[in-house]
Amino acid sequence: MRLGVEAALVRGELLSGDVELADGCVYAVGLNGRPGRGVAVPGFVDLQVNGFGGVDFLSADCDGYRRAGEALARTGVTAFQPTFITSPEDELEAALREVPPEDDGIPRVLGAHLEGPFIAADRLGTHPSESRRDPDAALLERLLSAGRVAHVTLAPELPGAIELVDLLRSRGVTVAFGHSSATADEARRGFAHGARTVTHLFNAMRPFEPREPGLAGAALVCPEVLVQVILDGVHLADDTARLVWQAAPGRVALVSDAIAGAGVGDGRYRLGGTTVEVRDGIARREDGVLAGSTLTMIEAVRNLVALGAPLAGALSAASEVPARIAGRDELGRLEPGAAADVVVLDDRLEVERVMVGGADVT
Repeated sequence: MRLGVEAALVRGELLSGDVELADGCVYAVGLNGRPGRGVAVPGFVDLQVNGFGGVDFLSADCDGYRRAGEALARTGVTAFQPTFITSPEDELEAALREVPPEDDGIPRVLGAHLEGPFIAADRLGTHPSESRRDPDAALLERLLSAGRVAHVTLAPELPGAIELVDLLRSRGVTVAFGHSSATADEARRGFAHGARTVTHLFNAMRPFEPREPGLAGAALVCPEVLVQVILDGVHLADDTARLVWQAAPGRVALVSDAIAGAGVGDGRYRLGGTTVEVRDGIARREDGVLAGSTLTMIEAVRNLVALGAPLAGALSAASEVPARIAGRDELGRLEPGAAADVVVLDDRLEVERVMVGGADVT
C-alpha cells in the first residue's frame, strides 16, 4: 500500500517521494509516481504520559487506556509509556497490573515509566513526600513483579541508588535520572553504570552553577546521554531550550509529561493522588507548583521548530530519539523493515493521518 505523500523523514532528512507499506512494516521509501500530498514521518514516541483525554493512568482500567489511547493517536502518538508518579506501593502495584500488553493497545503501550519513588526529598516537584522512598531493592523487585516496567526515574545520589541502576539494567529496564540533587560527579558515576537518559532536564534538579553544573550539566556534556525536555513554553525558557538543542545535537527527546487534562481543557484533574488545576492550559497544584502539562507531541514539535530547530531534527526528537532511549530500534524511523507506525503531516504541521503497524487509527 502506498501512502500518496510527497516526502518522508528518512534517517533525519526529508526524502522526496512516496512510501510503501506491507505486512505491518515499511517496504520502500523515495518512490516515484504521481505527485503526492503531505509528509510521512515516524510515529511519535512519548516516554512520559501521566494521563490524557480525561484519563489518569495511575487509576486507569482497560477502558481508560482505550479512551486515552484514541485521544493520543489523534495527536500523532503511536507508542507511549504510561507514567506513574511517586505513590503508595499498593497503588503502584495496582496500576502496574492494569498496564495492557503492547499488542492490545492503539497506540502501542511500551510499558510503564515509574517516575519515583526513589527520588530526592528536596526535589519532589509535585510528587507527594509521604510516598517517597530511599532506594530499596526489595521494594523495586515487588514493583517489577507487578507489571510491565520499561523505564524508571531515580535520583543517583541516594545511598543504594547505583545498586538499583545495576539491577534495572540487568532486567533490560531503561534507567533515567531525575528529581535529583546530584552533583556532576554523582551523575557521571551513575551514567557509567548504564543510565542512559535524564528526565525533564533542568526541572526538579540541582540548578546549573559555574562551579557545580550538577546533573543537567553532566548530561549535556556526556555524548552517550540522551536528554528529555518538556517544550510547552512553561517548563523551560526559550533560551534554555535553545541552549539544550545546541549543546546536545541528536540527543534531545521531546516528552509531553501530559496529565489527564491534556486534550480536554481547563478544569480540575487528578495526577495520581494529587488534585491539579489547569488554568489557561497550565497545570499546577493548589500551592502553585507545576504538575505536568497539557502539551501534545505535535505541539512540542511545532514549538521546537518555532525556536529555530530544523523540521527534520524536531521530528526526530519526537520519534527516533525517544525510541532510541526505549531501546526500540524498530520504532521511530521510516526505513525498509521498520514498523509501519506513520504520521502524515500537512504543510502547517497538522496531523492528517496516523497508522500503527500499517493500519489506520485516525
